[in-house]
Amino acid sequence: MSRERTAEEGLEARGPSALPRAIAILGAPVDAGASVPGSAMGPAMLRTAGIVKSLRDLGYDVDDRGDLPLPLSLVHAAAPEGKAHRFAHVSAWARLLARETYGFMRAGRIPIVLGGDHSLAMGSIGGVARHAAEAGRELFVLWLDAHSDFNTPLTSPSGNMHGMAAAMLCREPGFEGVFGDEPHGFLEPGRLHLFGIRSIDSGERRLLQDRGVDVVDMRMLDEHGFAVSIRRIIDRVRARSGLLHVSLDVDFLDPTIAPGVGTAVPGGATYREAHLVMELLYESGLSPSLDLVELNPFLDERGKSALLLVDLTASLFGRQVYPAARRTDQGAG
Repeated sequence: MSRERTAEEGLEARGPSALPRAIAILGAPVDAGASVPGSAMGPAMLRTAGIVKSLRDLGYDVDDRGDLPLPLSLVHAAAPEGKAHRFAHVSAWARLLARETYGFMRAGRIPIVLGGDHSLAMGSIGGVARHAAEAGRELFVLWLDAHSDFNTPLTSPSGNMHGMAAAMLCREPGFEGVFGDEPHGFLEPGRLHLFGIRSIDSGERRLLQDRGVDVVDMRMLDEHGFAVSIRRIIDRVRARSGLLHVSLDVDFLDPTIAPGVGTAVPGGATYREAHLVMELLYESGLSPSLDLVELNPFLDERGKSALLLVDLTASLFGRQVYPAARRTDQGAG
């Protein structure tokens, strides 16, 4: 007998009954925003690790749309002043992804984007933000990452655009050419929650403080705990009847449990801490859209990181070990 609950048991015993049941999975095999090649193989590895089956076993209607192809002819996007490597490629991916995630949200499907490097979030969140604005809802983003990704072309030491995605979404200058005429939305800096951070460049630090971004670094998590910190964010989103997008970078996790990433930073979330975050998000009923980014199978160990990402995704969408009532901030079971 399985140690995990069946889909029917999970739906009846836990979580809001009105959670959307339809998911669209889209691969974005992009590594133009990173300096270490290999994350373009991430979508294939996540499928091999069983992400589609895991979600279907939980009772979801999963439509896997395959990988999004980049057009052979890139739309011209003039690079900004400063350093922004492969700007035209990153822009092309952003435009394509914004169109797709917006369409999924309009159709009532939760988009899950398989990456690919973190620059893809410009597009995935840009499309979700457009839908949120049209629906009159505030969009909040939970950015699970070792890095704050709030550099601009003028502040970035490397010029790698996976370190600029959050800044672009918050309308920092220098990114005006990313979308061109492609419809998209933006993110208010005060509704961006950077969670698990342990590496910030000096230019980013000044911008984050000036813009009022919520930075939950590992020191704060060590002091207050993962449960308290994630519940604070959940309560804020719920109080505003907001939509939530989760952007999960492999390097949010400690490299001892998830080595398949080109930007590893010691001291990340443990196996149980990461699962706790996902379990509490599921119990919140917020039903977030999702990015899974920066998985580099070339650097992984026998699929270790990919399997963990699939397990975390299953926890986010309702997989539980035992159907026991649990005490939450909203009451006692």
